[in-house]
Amino acid sequence: MRFCSAQHIATCSIRVITSHCHRGGTGSQPHRADGLFVKGTIMHSARRVPFIAALATAAALSLAGCGAAVPAASSGGASPSGIGTSSESAGATSAPATAGPTTSGAQPPSSAQVSAGIATYTFPDGRLSFNYPADWRVELFTGAGEPSLSRTATVFDASGTEQVTVYSGQMADAVSHPVNRTVFESEPVPGLSRQPAPAAHYSFYVDRMDGSPTYRMHLTAGTPAAGEGSRVDGIIRIGEEVLVADVRFIEKPFASDEAAKSWLAGAEGQALKALLLSISYS
Repeated sequence: MRFCSAQHIATCSIRVITSHCHRGGTGSQPHRADGLFVKGTIMHSARRVPFIAALATAAALSLAGCGAAVPAASSGGASPSGIGTSSESAGATSAPATAGPTTSGAQPPSSAQVSAGIATYTFPDGRLSFNYPADWRVELFTGAGEPSLSRTATVFDASGTEQVTVYSGQMADAVSHPVNRTVFESEPVPGLSRQPAPAAHYSFYVDRMDGSPTYRMHLTAGTPAAGEGSRVDGIIRIGEEVLVADVRFIEKPFASDEAAKSWLAGAEGQALKALLLSISYS
């Protein structure tokens, strides 16, 4: 594996992404020392050893090289120097965010309620944002550098369960392996339509490797191809940086594909779909 800057992401011989995790269940469980996570998340390697996201964790996004550091988006972690924008629940550290003065030209992270039951979180750059249920919360972790070269917003539901990670920065890492894919749903993200092609999509699908299913809901560059193919990296180009956004699943979150589709039609599935579709960069 090697690392690529966002400026060269299109031409790198090895593309880079964030490891993706899988979610399910309702309660948050602790991290394991070997880098795997349960309910928040289980991390997947090229051999599907249990990102988002992703968008990795709770998000063990770890980036090295070119001076960038990818934060571990976990409950209780702290940011070394983050500056962001949040009115309800965003901050410059891995703790509920609050608006405050900044020491650079950046605005503080912000979460503002925009309609009944919906809030908007805005990253420190003031350009990347997304909507989420107002009774959920967002924590921001920033990587090394001044200004920081990476930022990870982790979204928790009302019960404190990690649901989504949204990462932006100058680099991400990636793995790939052969899979057989069934795509349940994929739709373009309106707020990312002006970014470089292929167009960013919200996608929900299952990859099977050696008969074992891996369910994923995250942003993809274009619609994932059904059938035989390779694992999708989930890197989206935004300006001079990259974006990775993942719903966090534990291992084996659904008993079957039909159960996965039923979950998607329910309140939680629709809330997470709406969050990914609301991501915007201006």
